[in-house]
Amino acid sequence: MKLSSSDLLPMRWSLLSVCASVLLSSAMLYGSSRYEARVQQEHLSAQSLMNDARSRLAAARQDQQNMSVYSAEYGALEQRKIIGDEQRLDWLEGLDKLRSRNLVSDFRYTIAPQKNHVTTAASGNGDFDIHYSEMKLQFDLLHEAQLLDFFAALHNQISGRYQLEGCTLQRVAGPLPDSAQIKAECTGGWITLKNRDSTQ
Repeated sequence: MKLSSSDLLPMRWSLLSVCASVLLSSAMLYGSSRYEARVQQEHLSAQSLMNDARSRLAAARQDQQNMSVYSAEYGALEQRKIIGDEQRLDWLEGLDKLRSRNLVSDFRYTIAPQKNHVTTAASGNGDFDIHYSEMKLQFDLLHEAQLLDFFAALHNQISGRYQLEGCTLQRVAGPLPDSAQIKAECTGGWITLKNRDSTQ
């Protein structure tokens, strides 16, 4: 069966309607796919923002927990006078009190001027400068345990942080004052942390 131009004339509106429907359907499909892609992208962006907000909230909570822990430690160091200015006068008074307790037969000490301590740690010193005041001690002892008792008392009764580096002990043949049998020499120093923010 052949269609002539006269047969197409009555069908033209139907054909036009079909073409228009196809074009409209294609446009709607294209538009809906674009809309779906945009909605998906917006959903992914919103999800990313929400994840970022959750991460920041978790970090803020962790910082808050760290702050409460570190502020207690910082306060304890301040109370022990490890953070702040050099407490040389307190150290001298504390050593005089230890002398009056007769923990050892006799002791002598020298404290050098304070100097900056350079650390070799890879992490650095944070917000603090480390100062070091070298102190050498010489003892006359009846026995070795006196030395341990002395440094335990120094640690517990004098505010600050004395870092003992080492001691040499030598038994002596002749009698020393108060029947002391051992001479000891110890080296170390007082460590003071200075917050850089407080110096500005």
